[in-house]
Order: sequence, then C-alpha cells, then structure tokens
Amino acid sequence: MATQPIVSAIALPTPDIEPVRILEIELSQLLPTLSAVHEDTGQCYHRILCLVRLHSHPLGTVELHAEKSTLEVEEYIQNIWETLSAQINEHLQQDGLLPITELTTEGLPYSSLPHCMKERDKFLTDAPFVSVIVPTHDRVDRLALCVRSLLALHYPHYEIIVVDNAQSTNATADYIQQLSLDESKVRYVREDRPGPSWARNCGMAIAKGKILAFVDDDVIVDPYWLVEMVRAFGVSDKVACVTGLILPIELETPAQVWCEDSGGFSKGFSQRIFDMAEHRPKEPLYPYSLGRFGSGANMAFKAEVLHQIGGFDPALGGNGLSRCGQDIASFFKVIVQGYQLVYVPASLVRHHHRRDYEGLRRQTYNYGVGLMAALTKGLLENPHLLLDFTMKVPYGLFFALSSQSPKNNKKQANYPKELSKLELKGMIYGPLAYLRTRRAMRKLRKVAPPLEVQTGLLVPKEI
Repeated sequence: MATQPIVSAIALPTPDIEPVRILEIELSQLLPTLSAVHEDTGQCYHRILCLVRLHSHPLGTVELHAEKSTLEVEEYIQNIWETLSAQINEHLQQDGLLPITELTTEGLPYSSLPHCMKERDKFLTDAPFVSVIVPTHDRVDRLALCVRSLLALHYPHYEIIVVDNAQSTNATADYIQQLSLDESKVRYVREDRPGPSWARNCGMAIAKGKILAFVDDDVIVDPYWLVEMVRAFGVSDKVACVTGLILPIELETPAQVWCEDSGGFSKGFSQRIFDMAEHRPKEPLYPYSLGRFGSGANMAFKAEVLHQIGGFDPALGGNGLSRCGQDIASFFKVIVQGYQLVYVPASLVRHHHRRDYEGLRRQTYNYGVGLMAALTKGLLENPHLLLDFTMKVPYGLFFALSSQSPKNNKKQANYPKELSKLELKGMIYGPLAYLRTRRAMRKLRKVAPPLEVQTGLLVPKEI
C-alpha cells in the first residue's frame, strides 16, 4: 500500500493564549457563584466557557471573564440573559410555560415536573434496547473514563460493546474482562484490521440492538445522552440516523483552543432535520457540506439501515491514505437514499481535544483528506448528482478559501495560517487518496472472525 504524504513539521507556535475553564449552569436551580480556580490543580483562570442548561437541556454557551478567584451571580447573570434570552423563552414556551423578561439569581425553579422531563420519563418506561459501540486502540485510561460515563446513563436497556482495534497489548482486554465480572452489559470484541471503520463494522456485526449508537473512546457522555438520541428516531418514520452535540472537556492548550476556533465538533444548539425533500436547507453547498451533519464521535443509526448501506467504508476509515471521513460518508449516504438525519443537541458528549500542536496539525490535514475522500465516494455512488455538484463548485471554493466565509470567519487572528493550508492540502489530495485506498482495501476483506469475551475467556464469535 502506498504511504501517506508526510506533513512536514515546522517550529511550534508559542502564542499567548490563555486556558479556558469549562463549567456548567442549570437555570432551574439557584444560580451559583462560579469559581475561577480548578478544584484539583489549583490553577486560576481568567476565561470561563459556561454551558447553560434549562431542565437539563443545553441552550448554548457563554464566555465569561473573571478578574478574581470567584465570579458572583450578579457579575455574570446579565451576560447569560443577553446571550440566551431567546433560547430560554423558546424552551419555556415549548414546555407550556410563560416567557420571562429577566433572569434572577433564584434561577427558574419549577414546582411540578416540566413537560420536557415528563416526556423523557414516559419514553424511558418502554425504551428500545440499544447497542453502544466504542472502538478503541491502546487508550485504556481514556476508555475507562468513557465506559464509566456509559455505565451511568439514565437508560434502562442497553449493551456496551468495546472493540479493541489492532491492539499492541492486552491492557484493554484485561480491563474489560475484569469490569465484565460486575457489569454484564459490557462486552469485548477484538478487530485486528486497523482503523475505525473495521472496528465499527466489527461491533455492528455482533450487536443485538435495533439501534446502534457509536461514541469514540475519548469522549465522556452526558447522563441523558442516549435517551435523547434514541428519542430523536421518533421524529418521523424516515429517520435513519441521529447525531448529537460535541463540546470540549478542556481548553487548556493553544491546540485545543484553535480546534474550537476552527469550528470544533459542535454543530450548534438547535435541533435540525436533514433530507432531500421538505427538510432540505436552502444552503449553497447542501448536501455536499458533509461536516455540518455531525461527527462519528456521537452518532446512531437504525441497525437495519446501517446494514443496508454496507456499514462504514474501510477505504475511508482504515489504515490507508484516507483515514477519516467514514462517518460523514455514511451520513451522506443515508440522506441521498431518501432517509432523514436528525441533529439533536440534547444528546451531548464531551470530547478530549488533542493537546499538542503536532497532533492538531495531523488531525487537520487528515480531516481535509477525509472530507473530500468522502465526497468523492458519494459522487461515484450517485453520478446523478455530478451536475448539481459542479454548479456549486464556485461557492465551494469561496467557502474553503475565503477568510470571510462561514467556515473561516470565526477564526481568531492568532489562528495558525499553516493549519488552514494543511486542511486545503488534504482536501486537494482527498479524491486521489480515496481511489488509491479503495483499491488497496480489496485485499483485506477476508480475515478470521472477531473474538469476544464470554465467561472470562476469548472465544470465536461468528459474524
């Protein structure tokens, strides 16, 4: 197999970028005094990024500035109101409650359970069985945090399938085997072919649920992540895929801050439906702006549809030239085949952004490759879209290249130009990378079945 072009290293930028403290506020409770000091490290922050919730539903984020070790309610309450008043009142009205004209230090307490929480509790009384699939590769420390959060979900019927992908040690197998002695819902399966597509397809092959949810091993899920994701499949009979909100766990390094500056993984705080008919947005690049649908770190599919579309393409998520894009390629395939995709921000996970600049550089380049590789796959499989796509190429160039485009206009002045160039370089190479990798992948289709832990032993598991 041809080797991937090397992303040449340069001197590490050393900008004066302050770390950001990550906090949350629930508006239905008495509003708290915020601490600018990390309780574990003792570090004092001047910037705070605060997720604001109402009845546990995320409404948006507010950036606050702290001049001392604490931030009193009176010092930040107006900032929240000015930023999120419309979202607050929209949620209140959806719950059948009266709108408000100001936010007080007492918050928005409720005397009886709000409608949104009643509906969620009602759904949980007859919730379907779900398989949660977690690919992992030699990151048992991160995996342990992820699995711990999955075990704390407010959801009655689910299994957790950990797919140990191209492992170099027995650490993950040993961890899951020990954990499974007390947690019967945790299963282990091994996939020796490297790459997230092979791993996800392996988990899909042994999953028992009619809905298959996927998270990466470097996320921590919100307690209501799964119930909100599964509920979204009830929006209509055509919903085949649901994606959710991804926010950072930390913003401690310049690389992590730059990741958010470039858009991060969040797709906003408004629920959206995507299809090729009545829910087709009037956007210049739709449906070819694949990144706006969601991310593989937080997604779910109806099992029958995912099997029908062939799962995830190893030519996009293997160990070849195009190592990314298998998730967005599946989103695109779902939509163009006449199904609906729902993005639901109430289904929230927190993600460990890469801390080091070199890791961010490689990620940025690989994402550029993956984007255009996935788009190439989609157009090859749907040649009837070629004319429509060609007509949108001029705006696509503006979108990718202009500093004024929606893609680039939120980047700060200190955002490294090298990262934008690397992403563009990856996008240019993406189509060729996909074609070369697809050809190479044909040689790897036949291997032994995966192995699954049962009663403490590794035994063959039939696909």
